[in-house]
Amino acid sequence: MPVFSAAELIAVGSELLGHTRLDTNSLYITRRLLEVGITVRMKTVVGDSAGDVATALAAALSRVDLVLMTGGLGPTDDDVTREAVSRLLARPLREDAAVLERIKGRFVARGVEMPWINRRQAMVPEGAEVLLNPRGTAPGLWIQSGEKTVVLLPGPPPELQPMVDAIVRDRLAALASGLRYVTRVIRIAGRTESHVEVAALPLYQRWRAERRPIDVTILASPGTIDLHLTVQAGHASEGDANLASAVADLRQTFADDLYTDVGASMEEVVGSLLAERRFTIAAAESCTGGLLTSRLTDVPGSSAYVDRSAIVYSNESKVEWLGVGSDLLGTHGAVSEPVAEAMAAGVRTRANTTIGVGITGIAGPTGGTPDKPVGLVVIGVAAPWGTSVRTRRFSGTREQVKWHASSAALDDVRRALLGRAD
Repeated sequence: MPVFSAAELIAVGSELLGHTRLDTNSLYITRRLLEVGITVRMKTVVGDSAGDVATALAAALSRVDLVLMTGGLGPTDDDVTREAVSRLLARPLREDAAVLERIKGRFVARGVEMPWINRRQAMVPEGAEVLLNPRGTAPGLWIQSGEKTVVLLPGPPPELQPMVDAIVRDRLAALASGLRYVTRVIRIAGRTESHVEVAALPLYQRWRAERRPIDVTILASPGTIDLHLTVQAGHASEGDANLASAVADLRQTFADDLYTDVGASMEEVVGSLLAERRFTIAAAESCTGGLLTSRLTDVPGSSAYVDRSAIVYSNESKVEWLGVGSDLLGTHGAVSEPVAEAMAAGVRTRANTTIGVGITGIAGPTGGTPDKPVGLVVIGVAAPWGTSVRTRRFSGTREQVKWHASSAALDDVRRALLGRAD
């Protein structure tokens, strides 16, 4: 039997080429393959054309020995995967009586007669092994063609995922190289992608020279920079040890800008810090319109530390609900450090929480001035040990500015909880 170290994935379905459906199956399959040491070299999405499916499969088989295909195994006329694979591999389709009986049995169990078109799903390429699908009518297929292996899987994720789990566990784990991929996700706040890359480059060079080289991928998203560290090792414990040393290097380099080494979200990290200290938090949000509170409450168990939130868009609401002085608003304007500081202190006092957060800004696309342009955001954090306030300028759409502002507010709370707000 062949030993697999690399695979390619082909997702079949014209709907995946549109803008309404995403190919999430490839993400699941990739994760499960990496766990046993099989890397994915390429992913292809192809529409419901037998010719295009065959072309994609032929190209994949020219590069790797293992190809996993998803979708196109249903009973309808546009489900063409079986036919395309049959023609390309010169494996005539034959009706499998056992498969047909299982399909009929599923309809009988539901109290309905099987439509005649479902017989198509019992058509199996000559020499293929049927993979049982306990959750649907479309069986999977394992086809060995010389040194090449093609695996056909149904498209619906609830059907595909348990089948992938069984295949990886029972077959591919034994046919893999024996080396597995271990990954850690490190997240950094308060720095741009370029600044992170420049600081980390000397570490990359050292890690790649080690006996077990560590590969690094850097990814930027609003408010955070991700570093994905991956190492190939014989055992998970060996890979974990290698990555632990690399994480220690990064912690020394980035200090408190590094907020997680296990891929946690900023709201999860802040929630853990609040819960560990038995602190509570309240927010006064203007330009973010409740987004900060929404993100905090996305974390299960957040009721232990999130007390309340006030959306104070108008100047009147800031005065009436938070006790912000009208003189501050008149002198400095709503988007100013004195007002953000007063908002944070006001919501903390009224909620009687440990932490109070105030956010005010101009999300755009209108409302900016030369002195206070669109994207200007001011965040205040009030705590028993003092109040911090910071002014930032973000770019992007209204939605992007709001997201950046909520991310910055979470990071300011985190730093305040660590005792390093400045």
